Amino acid sequence: MSLTEVLEHTPNEPDALYDAFVGWATGGGFSLYPHQDDALLAILSGANVIVTTPTGSGKSMIATAAHFATLAGRGRTYYTAPIKALVSEKFFALVETFGADLVGMVTGDASVNPDAPIIACTAEILANIALREGADADVDQVVMDEFHFIADPDRGWAWQVPLVELPQAQFVIMSATLGDTTRLQKTLTDTTGRDVTEISDAARPVPLTYRWSLDPIHETISTLVADQQAPVYVVHSTQAAAAEQAQSMLSLGAAKPSKERAEQIKEALAGFKFASGFGSTLQKLLRSGIAVHHAGMLPKYRRLVEQLAQQGLLQIICGTDTLGVGINVPIRTVLFSSLTKFDGRRSRQLRSREFHQIAGRAGRAGFDTIGYVVAQASEHDVENARIVAKHKDNEKKLRSVRRKKAPEGFVNYTEATFTKLIESEPEELFPRMRITHSMLLNLLERDGDAAAAVVRLVDSTVTDRRTRRTLLRRAAALGRSLLSAEIITRLPEPTPSGRRYQLDVDLQHDFALNQPLSALALAYMETMDEDEPDYALDVVSVIEATLEDPMTILVQQQFRERGEVVAELKADGVEYEERMEILDEITWPKPLAEKLEGAHEEYALKHPWLRESPVKPKAVVRDMYTAAMTFA
Repeated sequence: MSLTEVLEHTPNEPDALYDAFVGWATGGGFSLYPHQDDALLAILSGANVIVTTPTGSGKSMIATAAHFATLAGRGRTYYTAPIKALVSEKFFALVETFGADLVGMVTGDASVNPDAPIIACTAEILANIALREGADADVDQVVMDEFHFIADPDRGWAWQVPLVELPQAQFVIMSATLGDTTRLQKTLTDTTGRDVTEISDAARPVPLTYRWSLDPIHETISTLVADQQAPVYVVHSTQAAAAEQAQSMLSLGAAKPSKERAEQIKEALAGFKFASGFGSTLQKLLRSGIAVHHAGMLPKYRRLVEQLAQQGLLQIICGTDTLGVGINVPIRTVLFSSLTKFDGRRSRQLRSREFHQIAGRAGRAGFDTIGYVVAQASEHDVENARIVAKHKDNEKKLRSVRRKKAPEGFVNYTEATFTKLIESEPEELFPRMRITHSMLLNLLERDGDAAAAVVRLVDSTVTDRRTRRTLLRRAAALGRSLLSAEIITRLPEPTPSGRRYQLDVDLQHDFALNQPLSALALAYMETMDEDEPDYALDVVSVIEATLEDPMTILVQQQFRERGEVVAELKADGVEYEERMEILDEITWPKPLAEKLEGAHEEYALKHPWLRESPVKPKAVVRDMYTAAMTFA
């Protein structure tokens, strides 16, 4: 019997709902763990619930119970996650549990059944609803998964906004690595007036063992596979390193499948179309039981890898730390190729939360009795360990032999670092806030005092006076830019609800500024002459100017351009110093740069948010077309 059918025969009373849900779970072969039972009782009592239990301890069952309880009261419940892939995965799981009519999905790219009583969405979607509608929003319950993202400098605001702006909602907050939740509990109580129950005493269903490896990484992986500790997920700091490692393991034949498994893989891949280039490479890897998995892959490839992993057909998966975001890739062993990462600004050691979030994915409940976490020593430490082992009986030789040094800029980590991470507790989460034009425009759609809402949001996040002042000054500056652009006007008198400004433009219901340059691109293309011979290529260049710069490609284009120029300058007898001055001004091709920058400046007068999103002229696709290149 489906949960929807159970609801049809269950009165909306806590005791009846409790018995019905436990009965449904038991009928499906699941006995609730004590912490799941406690969470169900807390949800049915109307309390906010914070679930900070280990990975694999059944948080999904708690989320299902939450949706069940809200549906029983004819309410509307939202499930939020940080990435679209996880939202999509959860959407299909919820459809299977509650039926397609009751479940919808909304992301920045797709909208399916958006009026359904259960909505799976990205955190930003719900945050924008909270900003626009506040206490009037049709949101009775919010299940926030991977809640540790609230500390993300760029995206944390999307987790904080609903906590402050949805006082009518019950919150179920989940993460394996929350740390001290005292501050979070206070925010929830202050906003909603509900009691808060923390569920944090769950035992991990599949215990973990930890090991430090001083073998070369390919030997470490081969040993894990040989010792029946596969599937192995090898965590790399970059996507390129993950792909390179997968290719290396393919060359070594480290995961060569049996005839039976090879046939199963062949059947699983039947009918799937792989493009040339990376697709062809991935196909070869998969046929050998090896995969690559990271956010830079096309969704269809990433989903295929996850499906094969769920079927137990993969032995080695080389990926990045996207594993820690709750993606359902069942694995037995997590192998850290390094205990450092580049965070966008600098290379550093992994933090406690990052380590535990990834390590916790090892061991599959219902499949494994133990999970394995292995940390790989750095290459120079591996080499030095080999030297020590080779000369361990010759102390004189050992003293004189030259040890391998760490490469320049290397962020050091040792077995002691590994031990410290294992024993550490996740750091306390501190929420982040960003003030943007999009936030202000969404708040201004609400019939209330937008300025007071901004102050409330800032005060819920920061205690430091300087940071508070900076955020409020930014809000004031952005507000003035909206006034200057005549997007908003000040009312002569505040409305009874406290509204002081009104929008002078009509915004669509789901307005957002995820791609602020798109409107500029469309407006500019309307001014272009379709009869011009380069019209189609110029359209491509306009679109390319709205996208992020792929610096690896652009640097190579710049290198090529400079090479051509320096050859000409040498042929013309230009002196070295003058050549260097000229070369400093040579960059990658930027078609329409002057025109697009002029249009951007003009368009920004009426659309001030564009000032924070400059155009980025480039010619990647255009260059490929004119040179008759392919993606292979």
